Amino acid sequence: MSKKNGSFAARDNADMLSEADIGMALGERATLVQFSSAFCAPCRATRVLLTDIATKVEGVVAVDDDAESQLDLVRRLNIMRTPTVLVLDKAGVVVQRASGLPRRENVIAALGEAIPNTAL
Repeated sequence: MSKKNGSFAARDNADMLSEADIGMALGERATLVQFSSAFCAPCRATRVLLTDIATKVEGVVAVDDDAESQLDLVRRLNIMRTPTVLVLDKAGVVVQRASGLPRRENVIAALGEAIPNTAL
């Protein structure tokens, strides 16, 4: 069974990313991390979407990492395509993941998993 493009799925394992991994401070409440590539049109649309959401939700930051410059991390996380979006909780634990262009409502729902007991 194949996953729907851009749909988020909960992570069974406890992958964790640090500030050193993503190149900037984690968000106070959550972090949206996108792995993109230079010639990826959906990556540009995803970047705009994640940046917009991060500006509207307090304590959330959006990070866009170039997959080619982060090959060790890409391999560690088994990222197979761009864009891939990871939703991290405030500790940097990957709680949701999606490959492909996500829909706004799916990103917001995934953030709800990372920020429990909060209406977004």
